[in-house]
Amino acid sequence: MTTTRPAQTVLPDAAPPAPARPRTKPAEVRLDELMAAAERLFLDQGVEATTVSDITALAGVAKGTFYHYFPSKHEMLAALAARYTARVLTSLETAVGLCMPHDWEGRLRAWVQANVATYLATWRLHDIVYTQHRRSIGIDSADNPDKNAILAQLGAILAGGAAAGAWPPQPRLAALMIYSAVHGVTDDAIAAQLDDSSAFAADVADACLRMLGR
Repeated sequence: MTTTRPAQTVLPDAAPPAPARPRTKPAEVRLDELMAAAERLFLDQGVEATTVSDITALAGVAKGTFYHYFPSKHEMLAALAARYTARVLTSLETAVGLCMPHDWEGRLRAWVQANVATYLATWRLHDIVYTQHRRSIGIDSADNPDKNAILAQLGAILAGGAAAGAWPPQPRLAALMIYSAVHGVTDDAIAAQLDDSSAFAADVADACLRMLGR
């Protein structure tokens, strides 16, 4: 007599265990969240009115986490200024990078127009991180690493154009004049609450090139 065995049920392989989630965020993520929270609060309610407790509450971290990165609110301002400068430099470099390498007039025009547009879009943060930080630790405007970094970027364009005969030499002097002119006239546009910056930025670029004899 043949005995029929019941068919064996084949169970699917067990799914691999899900990777354990890290209990803490990476240090760079926590730092970025702290700085983003501070930036938002400084813009909303001002630097003096914002406390460290406000910043850590918005960032969702313990108060001790703040002091792990910054001795005080003023050191955070310095870090925010450096981050702001890095973003501005990247924005300007991206605009200039769209031009041909030896198109010095085009590169200068792109730099000026991008500078105007960036300043108009971010002037409130600009005034907070630069003015407040310099006031808090007594940095004179002549000893300003953020301004010097932007001047160095502009100076490189002007030096390249001077070497190619696009305009006269003295790139440092020209950089100082253009930097001051761009910020001066853009301050006026901010006061006038200018909505569309494109035509204004083009006019400023034209004026800078005329200043160089182009």
